This record gives sequence, C-alpha cells and structure tokens, in this order.
Amino acid sequence: MSASEACSRLGIEHAIVQGPFGGGLSTVSLAAAVSNLGGLGSYGAFQLSPERIEHVARELGAATRAPYAINLWVSDHDDGGLVPAADVLERAWRVFEPYFSELGLARPEFPERFVAHRYEAQVEALLESRPPVFSFVFGIPSTRVLAECRRRGIVTLGAATSIDEALAIEAAGVDLVVATGSEAGGHRPSFLARAEDALMGTFALAQLVAARVRIPVVVAGGIVDRRGVRAAHALGAGAVQVGTAFLACEESGATPAHRAALFDARAQRTTLTRAFTGRLARGLRNRWTDEFAQRHTELAPFPVTSWFSAQLKSAAQRDGRTDLVSLWSGQAAPNLVHRDAASLMHELIAGVAPASESRTAPQVAGA
Repeated sequence: MSASEACSRLGIEHAIVQGPFGGGLSTVSLAAAVSNLGGLGSYGAFQLSPERIEHVARELGAATRAPYAINLWVSDHDDGGLVPAADVLERAWRVFEPYFSELGLARPEFPERFVAHRYEAQVEALLESRPPVFSFVFGIPSTRVLAECRRRGIVTLGAATSIDEALAIEAAGVDLVVATGSEAGGHRPSFLARAEDALMGTFALAQLVAARVRIPVVVAGGIVDRRGVRAAHALGAGAVQVGTAFLACEESGATPAHRAALFDARAQRTTLTRAFTGRLARGLRNRWTDEFAQRHTELAPFPVTSWFSAQLKSAAQRDGRTDLVSLWSGQAAPNLVHRDAASLMHELIAGVAPASESRTAPQVAGA
C-alpha cells in the first residue's frame, strides 16, 4: 500500500505517525507539533477520565487544525485484575513492601476499584469528542463503536503484533493497521495470544502483514531516523509510527532523567518485562527489571501491579531513582540524535519517498 493511500486516509501530508504514550508521557504540545508539521500527532488517553478525554480533545483542536489521534486501550484489565481477591492483594503487597520501605513510604490503602476509568466510558467520551483519528491497542472496538466512528467521520487505526491480529483488524472494518515489531518500546499490545508468543521483529512482521491485508499498513518498531523510514516503506509500509524518538523530545512528558537515559550508554540495554504493570513492555534495563527478571510469577495481574508501581513512582522520581521506575525505550534508541519534535520530523520526512516512488507490497495467494 502506497504512502499516498495512508496519507489520504489519515488526512496528513507526511506518512509519519507519532506513537501514543500513556502514564503522563503524552502531551498536547508534542502531538500538536507533529500534526502541525504534517504528521499525525497522538495522545495516549487510556488512564484519563471521560471528562479529561473531552478536555484533551478540545486542547488538541485548539492547538492544531491538522488531524491528530487519541489512543485508548480496548482491554483495561487482565483476568483477576478488575476486582482482585484479598489474598492476591496481600501477596502483591509482600512483593512490593521492601521497595516502599526503601523509599520511606507507608503501606498504601487499597482502592475499591483498580481500574479507575473503564474503557466503555472512555470510548463514549471519545466518540462525543470526535477526534480525527481513534487509535487503539489491546484489542478491537465493538462493531457498534466502529460503526459510530464511520458515521462521525473518525478514522480508525488498530495495533497488531501478529499476522492473525492484523487480519482480524482488517476483517472488523478498521481503516488502517499498525504492525508493531518486538523492537518497539513500551507495551506489547497483543490480544490474540500471550505477548511473549507474539514477538516477531519489525523486518519480518512488516512484510508479512503488508502482503496479506489490503488496508494501509503503518509499521512500528526500531524506527528513529530516515533510514528506518526508508526500510519500512521498502517492506510495504504505507506509513511509519515512531515512538521512542518522539519520547526523547523535549515536548514529551518524559522526565529529564528519562530523556537523558535515552541518550546515554544505558540505551544499549533494553528488556521486555512485566514488572512495572503486569503487562509485557520494553524499556531500559535497571535494578527493578533485573530484580524481577526471575520473579514474574509473583506479580499480580494488570492493573494491580501497575497500581503498586505507580504508588512508588513519585517518590522514586523525587529522589532521582531511575533504578526503580520504568524507562520505556525501543531497541534503536542508541541511534537517537534529535531532541525536539521539529528537527526529528525533518529527519523522518527526509526518509519518506515521493508517492510516485512508494512501493506496493505483493499480495500472497489467498490474501
């Protein structure tokens, strides 16, 4: 699928999508900067209340006249994570208690609900807000939601970590699919199999998906410069999604310590871990990931583990403890150069081939 088709569907000038970030890492200023430069800026809203989603949409609409995306997690909890049993919480507390003590924190009071804002309410707020693009991970929205998106003129963009997931997204009537390779930073958004069983690299996944679906394919994972953009288009991408390189920009919500880590030697060592949220995600190795490497079976399901680590996060960041917080990063971070959205966008745009040069992936028999 050509870059012109992907751009046409998304309503953008350049076939570049900024990856959405959760956990306070997304900002209106970053998303608007990318959109104003001709790409698709994105805002990760899975932790926001419905009211806050509507507010962010208004802020984005005021900051850019160009298309932007709001991203949600279709699956907001894993089995046992919505209303965890008392013994599950006690076991989780024993796992985290030493870290609370180390940071001088008392035992927290457990909330009545560990999922503060349900997806069902969030997506209704998104539909009312009518963002130009609704991107989503960890599943596929219902037939009703997708029909409402079409009725309201909202373009849909779903993430896949395997061929089967990409085919399911296409069959559901989603407009574009993001084929995200295992090199990518942040969470692995698998939904048809365990994330550990869907770790195909970008090089293989991109060309396999592009040969089997007829909707535009956005390729993600390990892309930080014009070389990655060109490689993705050669493999059949209609557009690229770039996460870590935008996370490293000054406009993102990453802490200065996180951004600094992405530009130093630590960026050479990433790992896949469930230790921060209970769901598999790629970030820089640190003491936390190393100590939990052999203890993953002790972790509570998402979002219980995420809630416990969030209680530690503020104190750890206050003390400059990057050894105890998540530092999401993809595997190509050691090649990062640009520290602001404008310079990064200019670099990425240089890798986008003119529409006349874009390659169309061959279709496999029966696809």
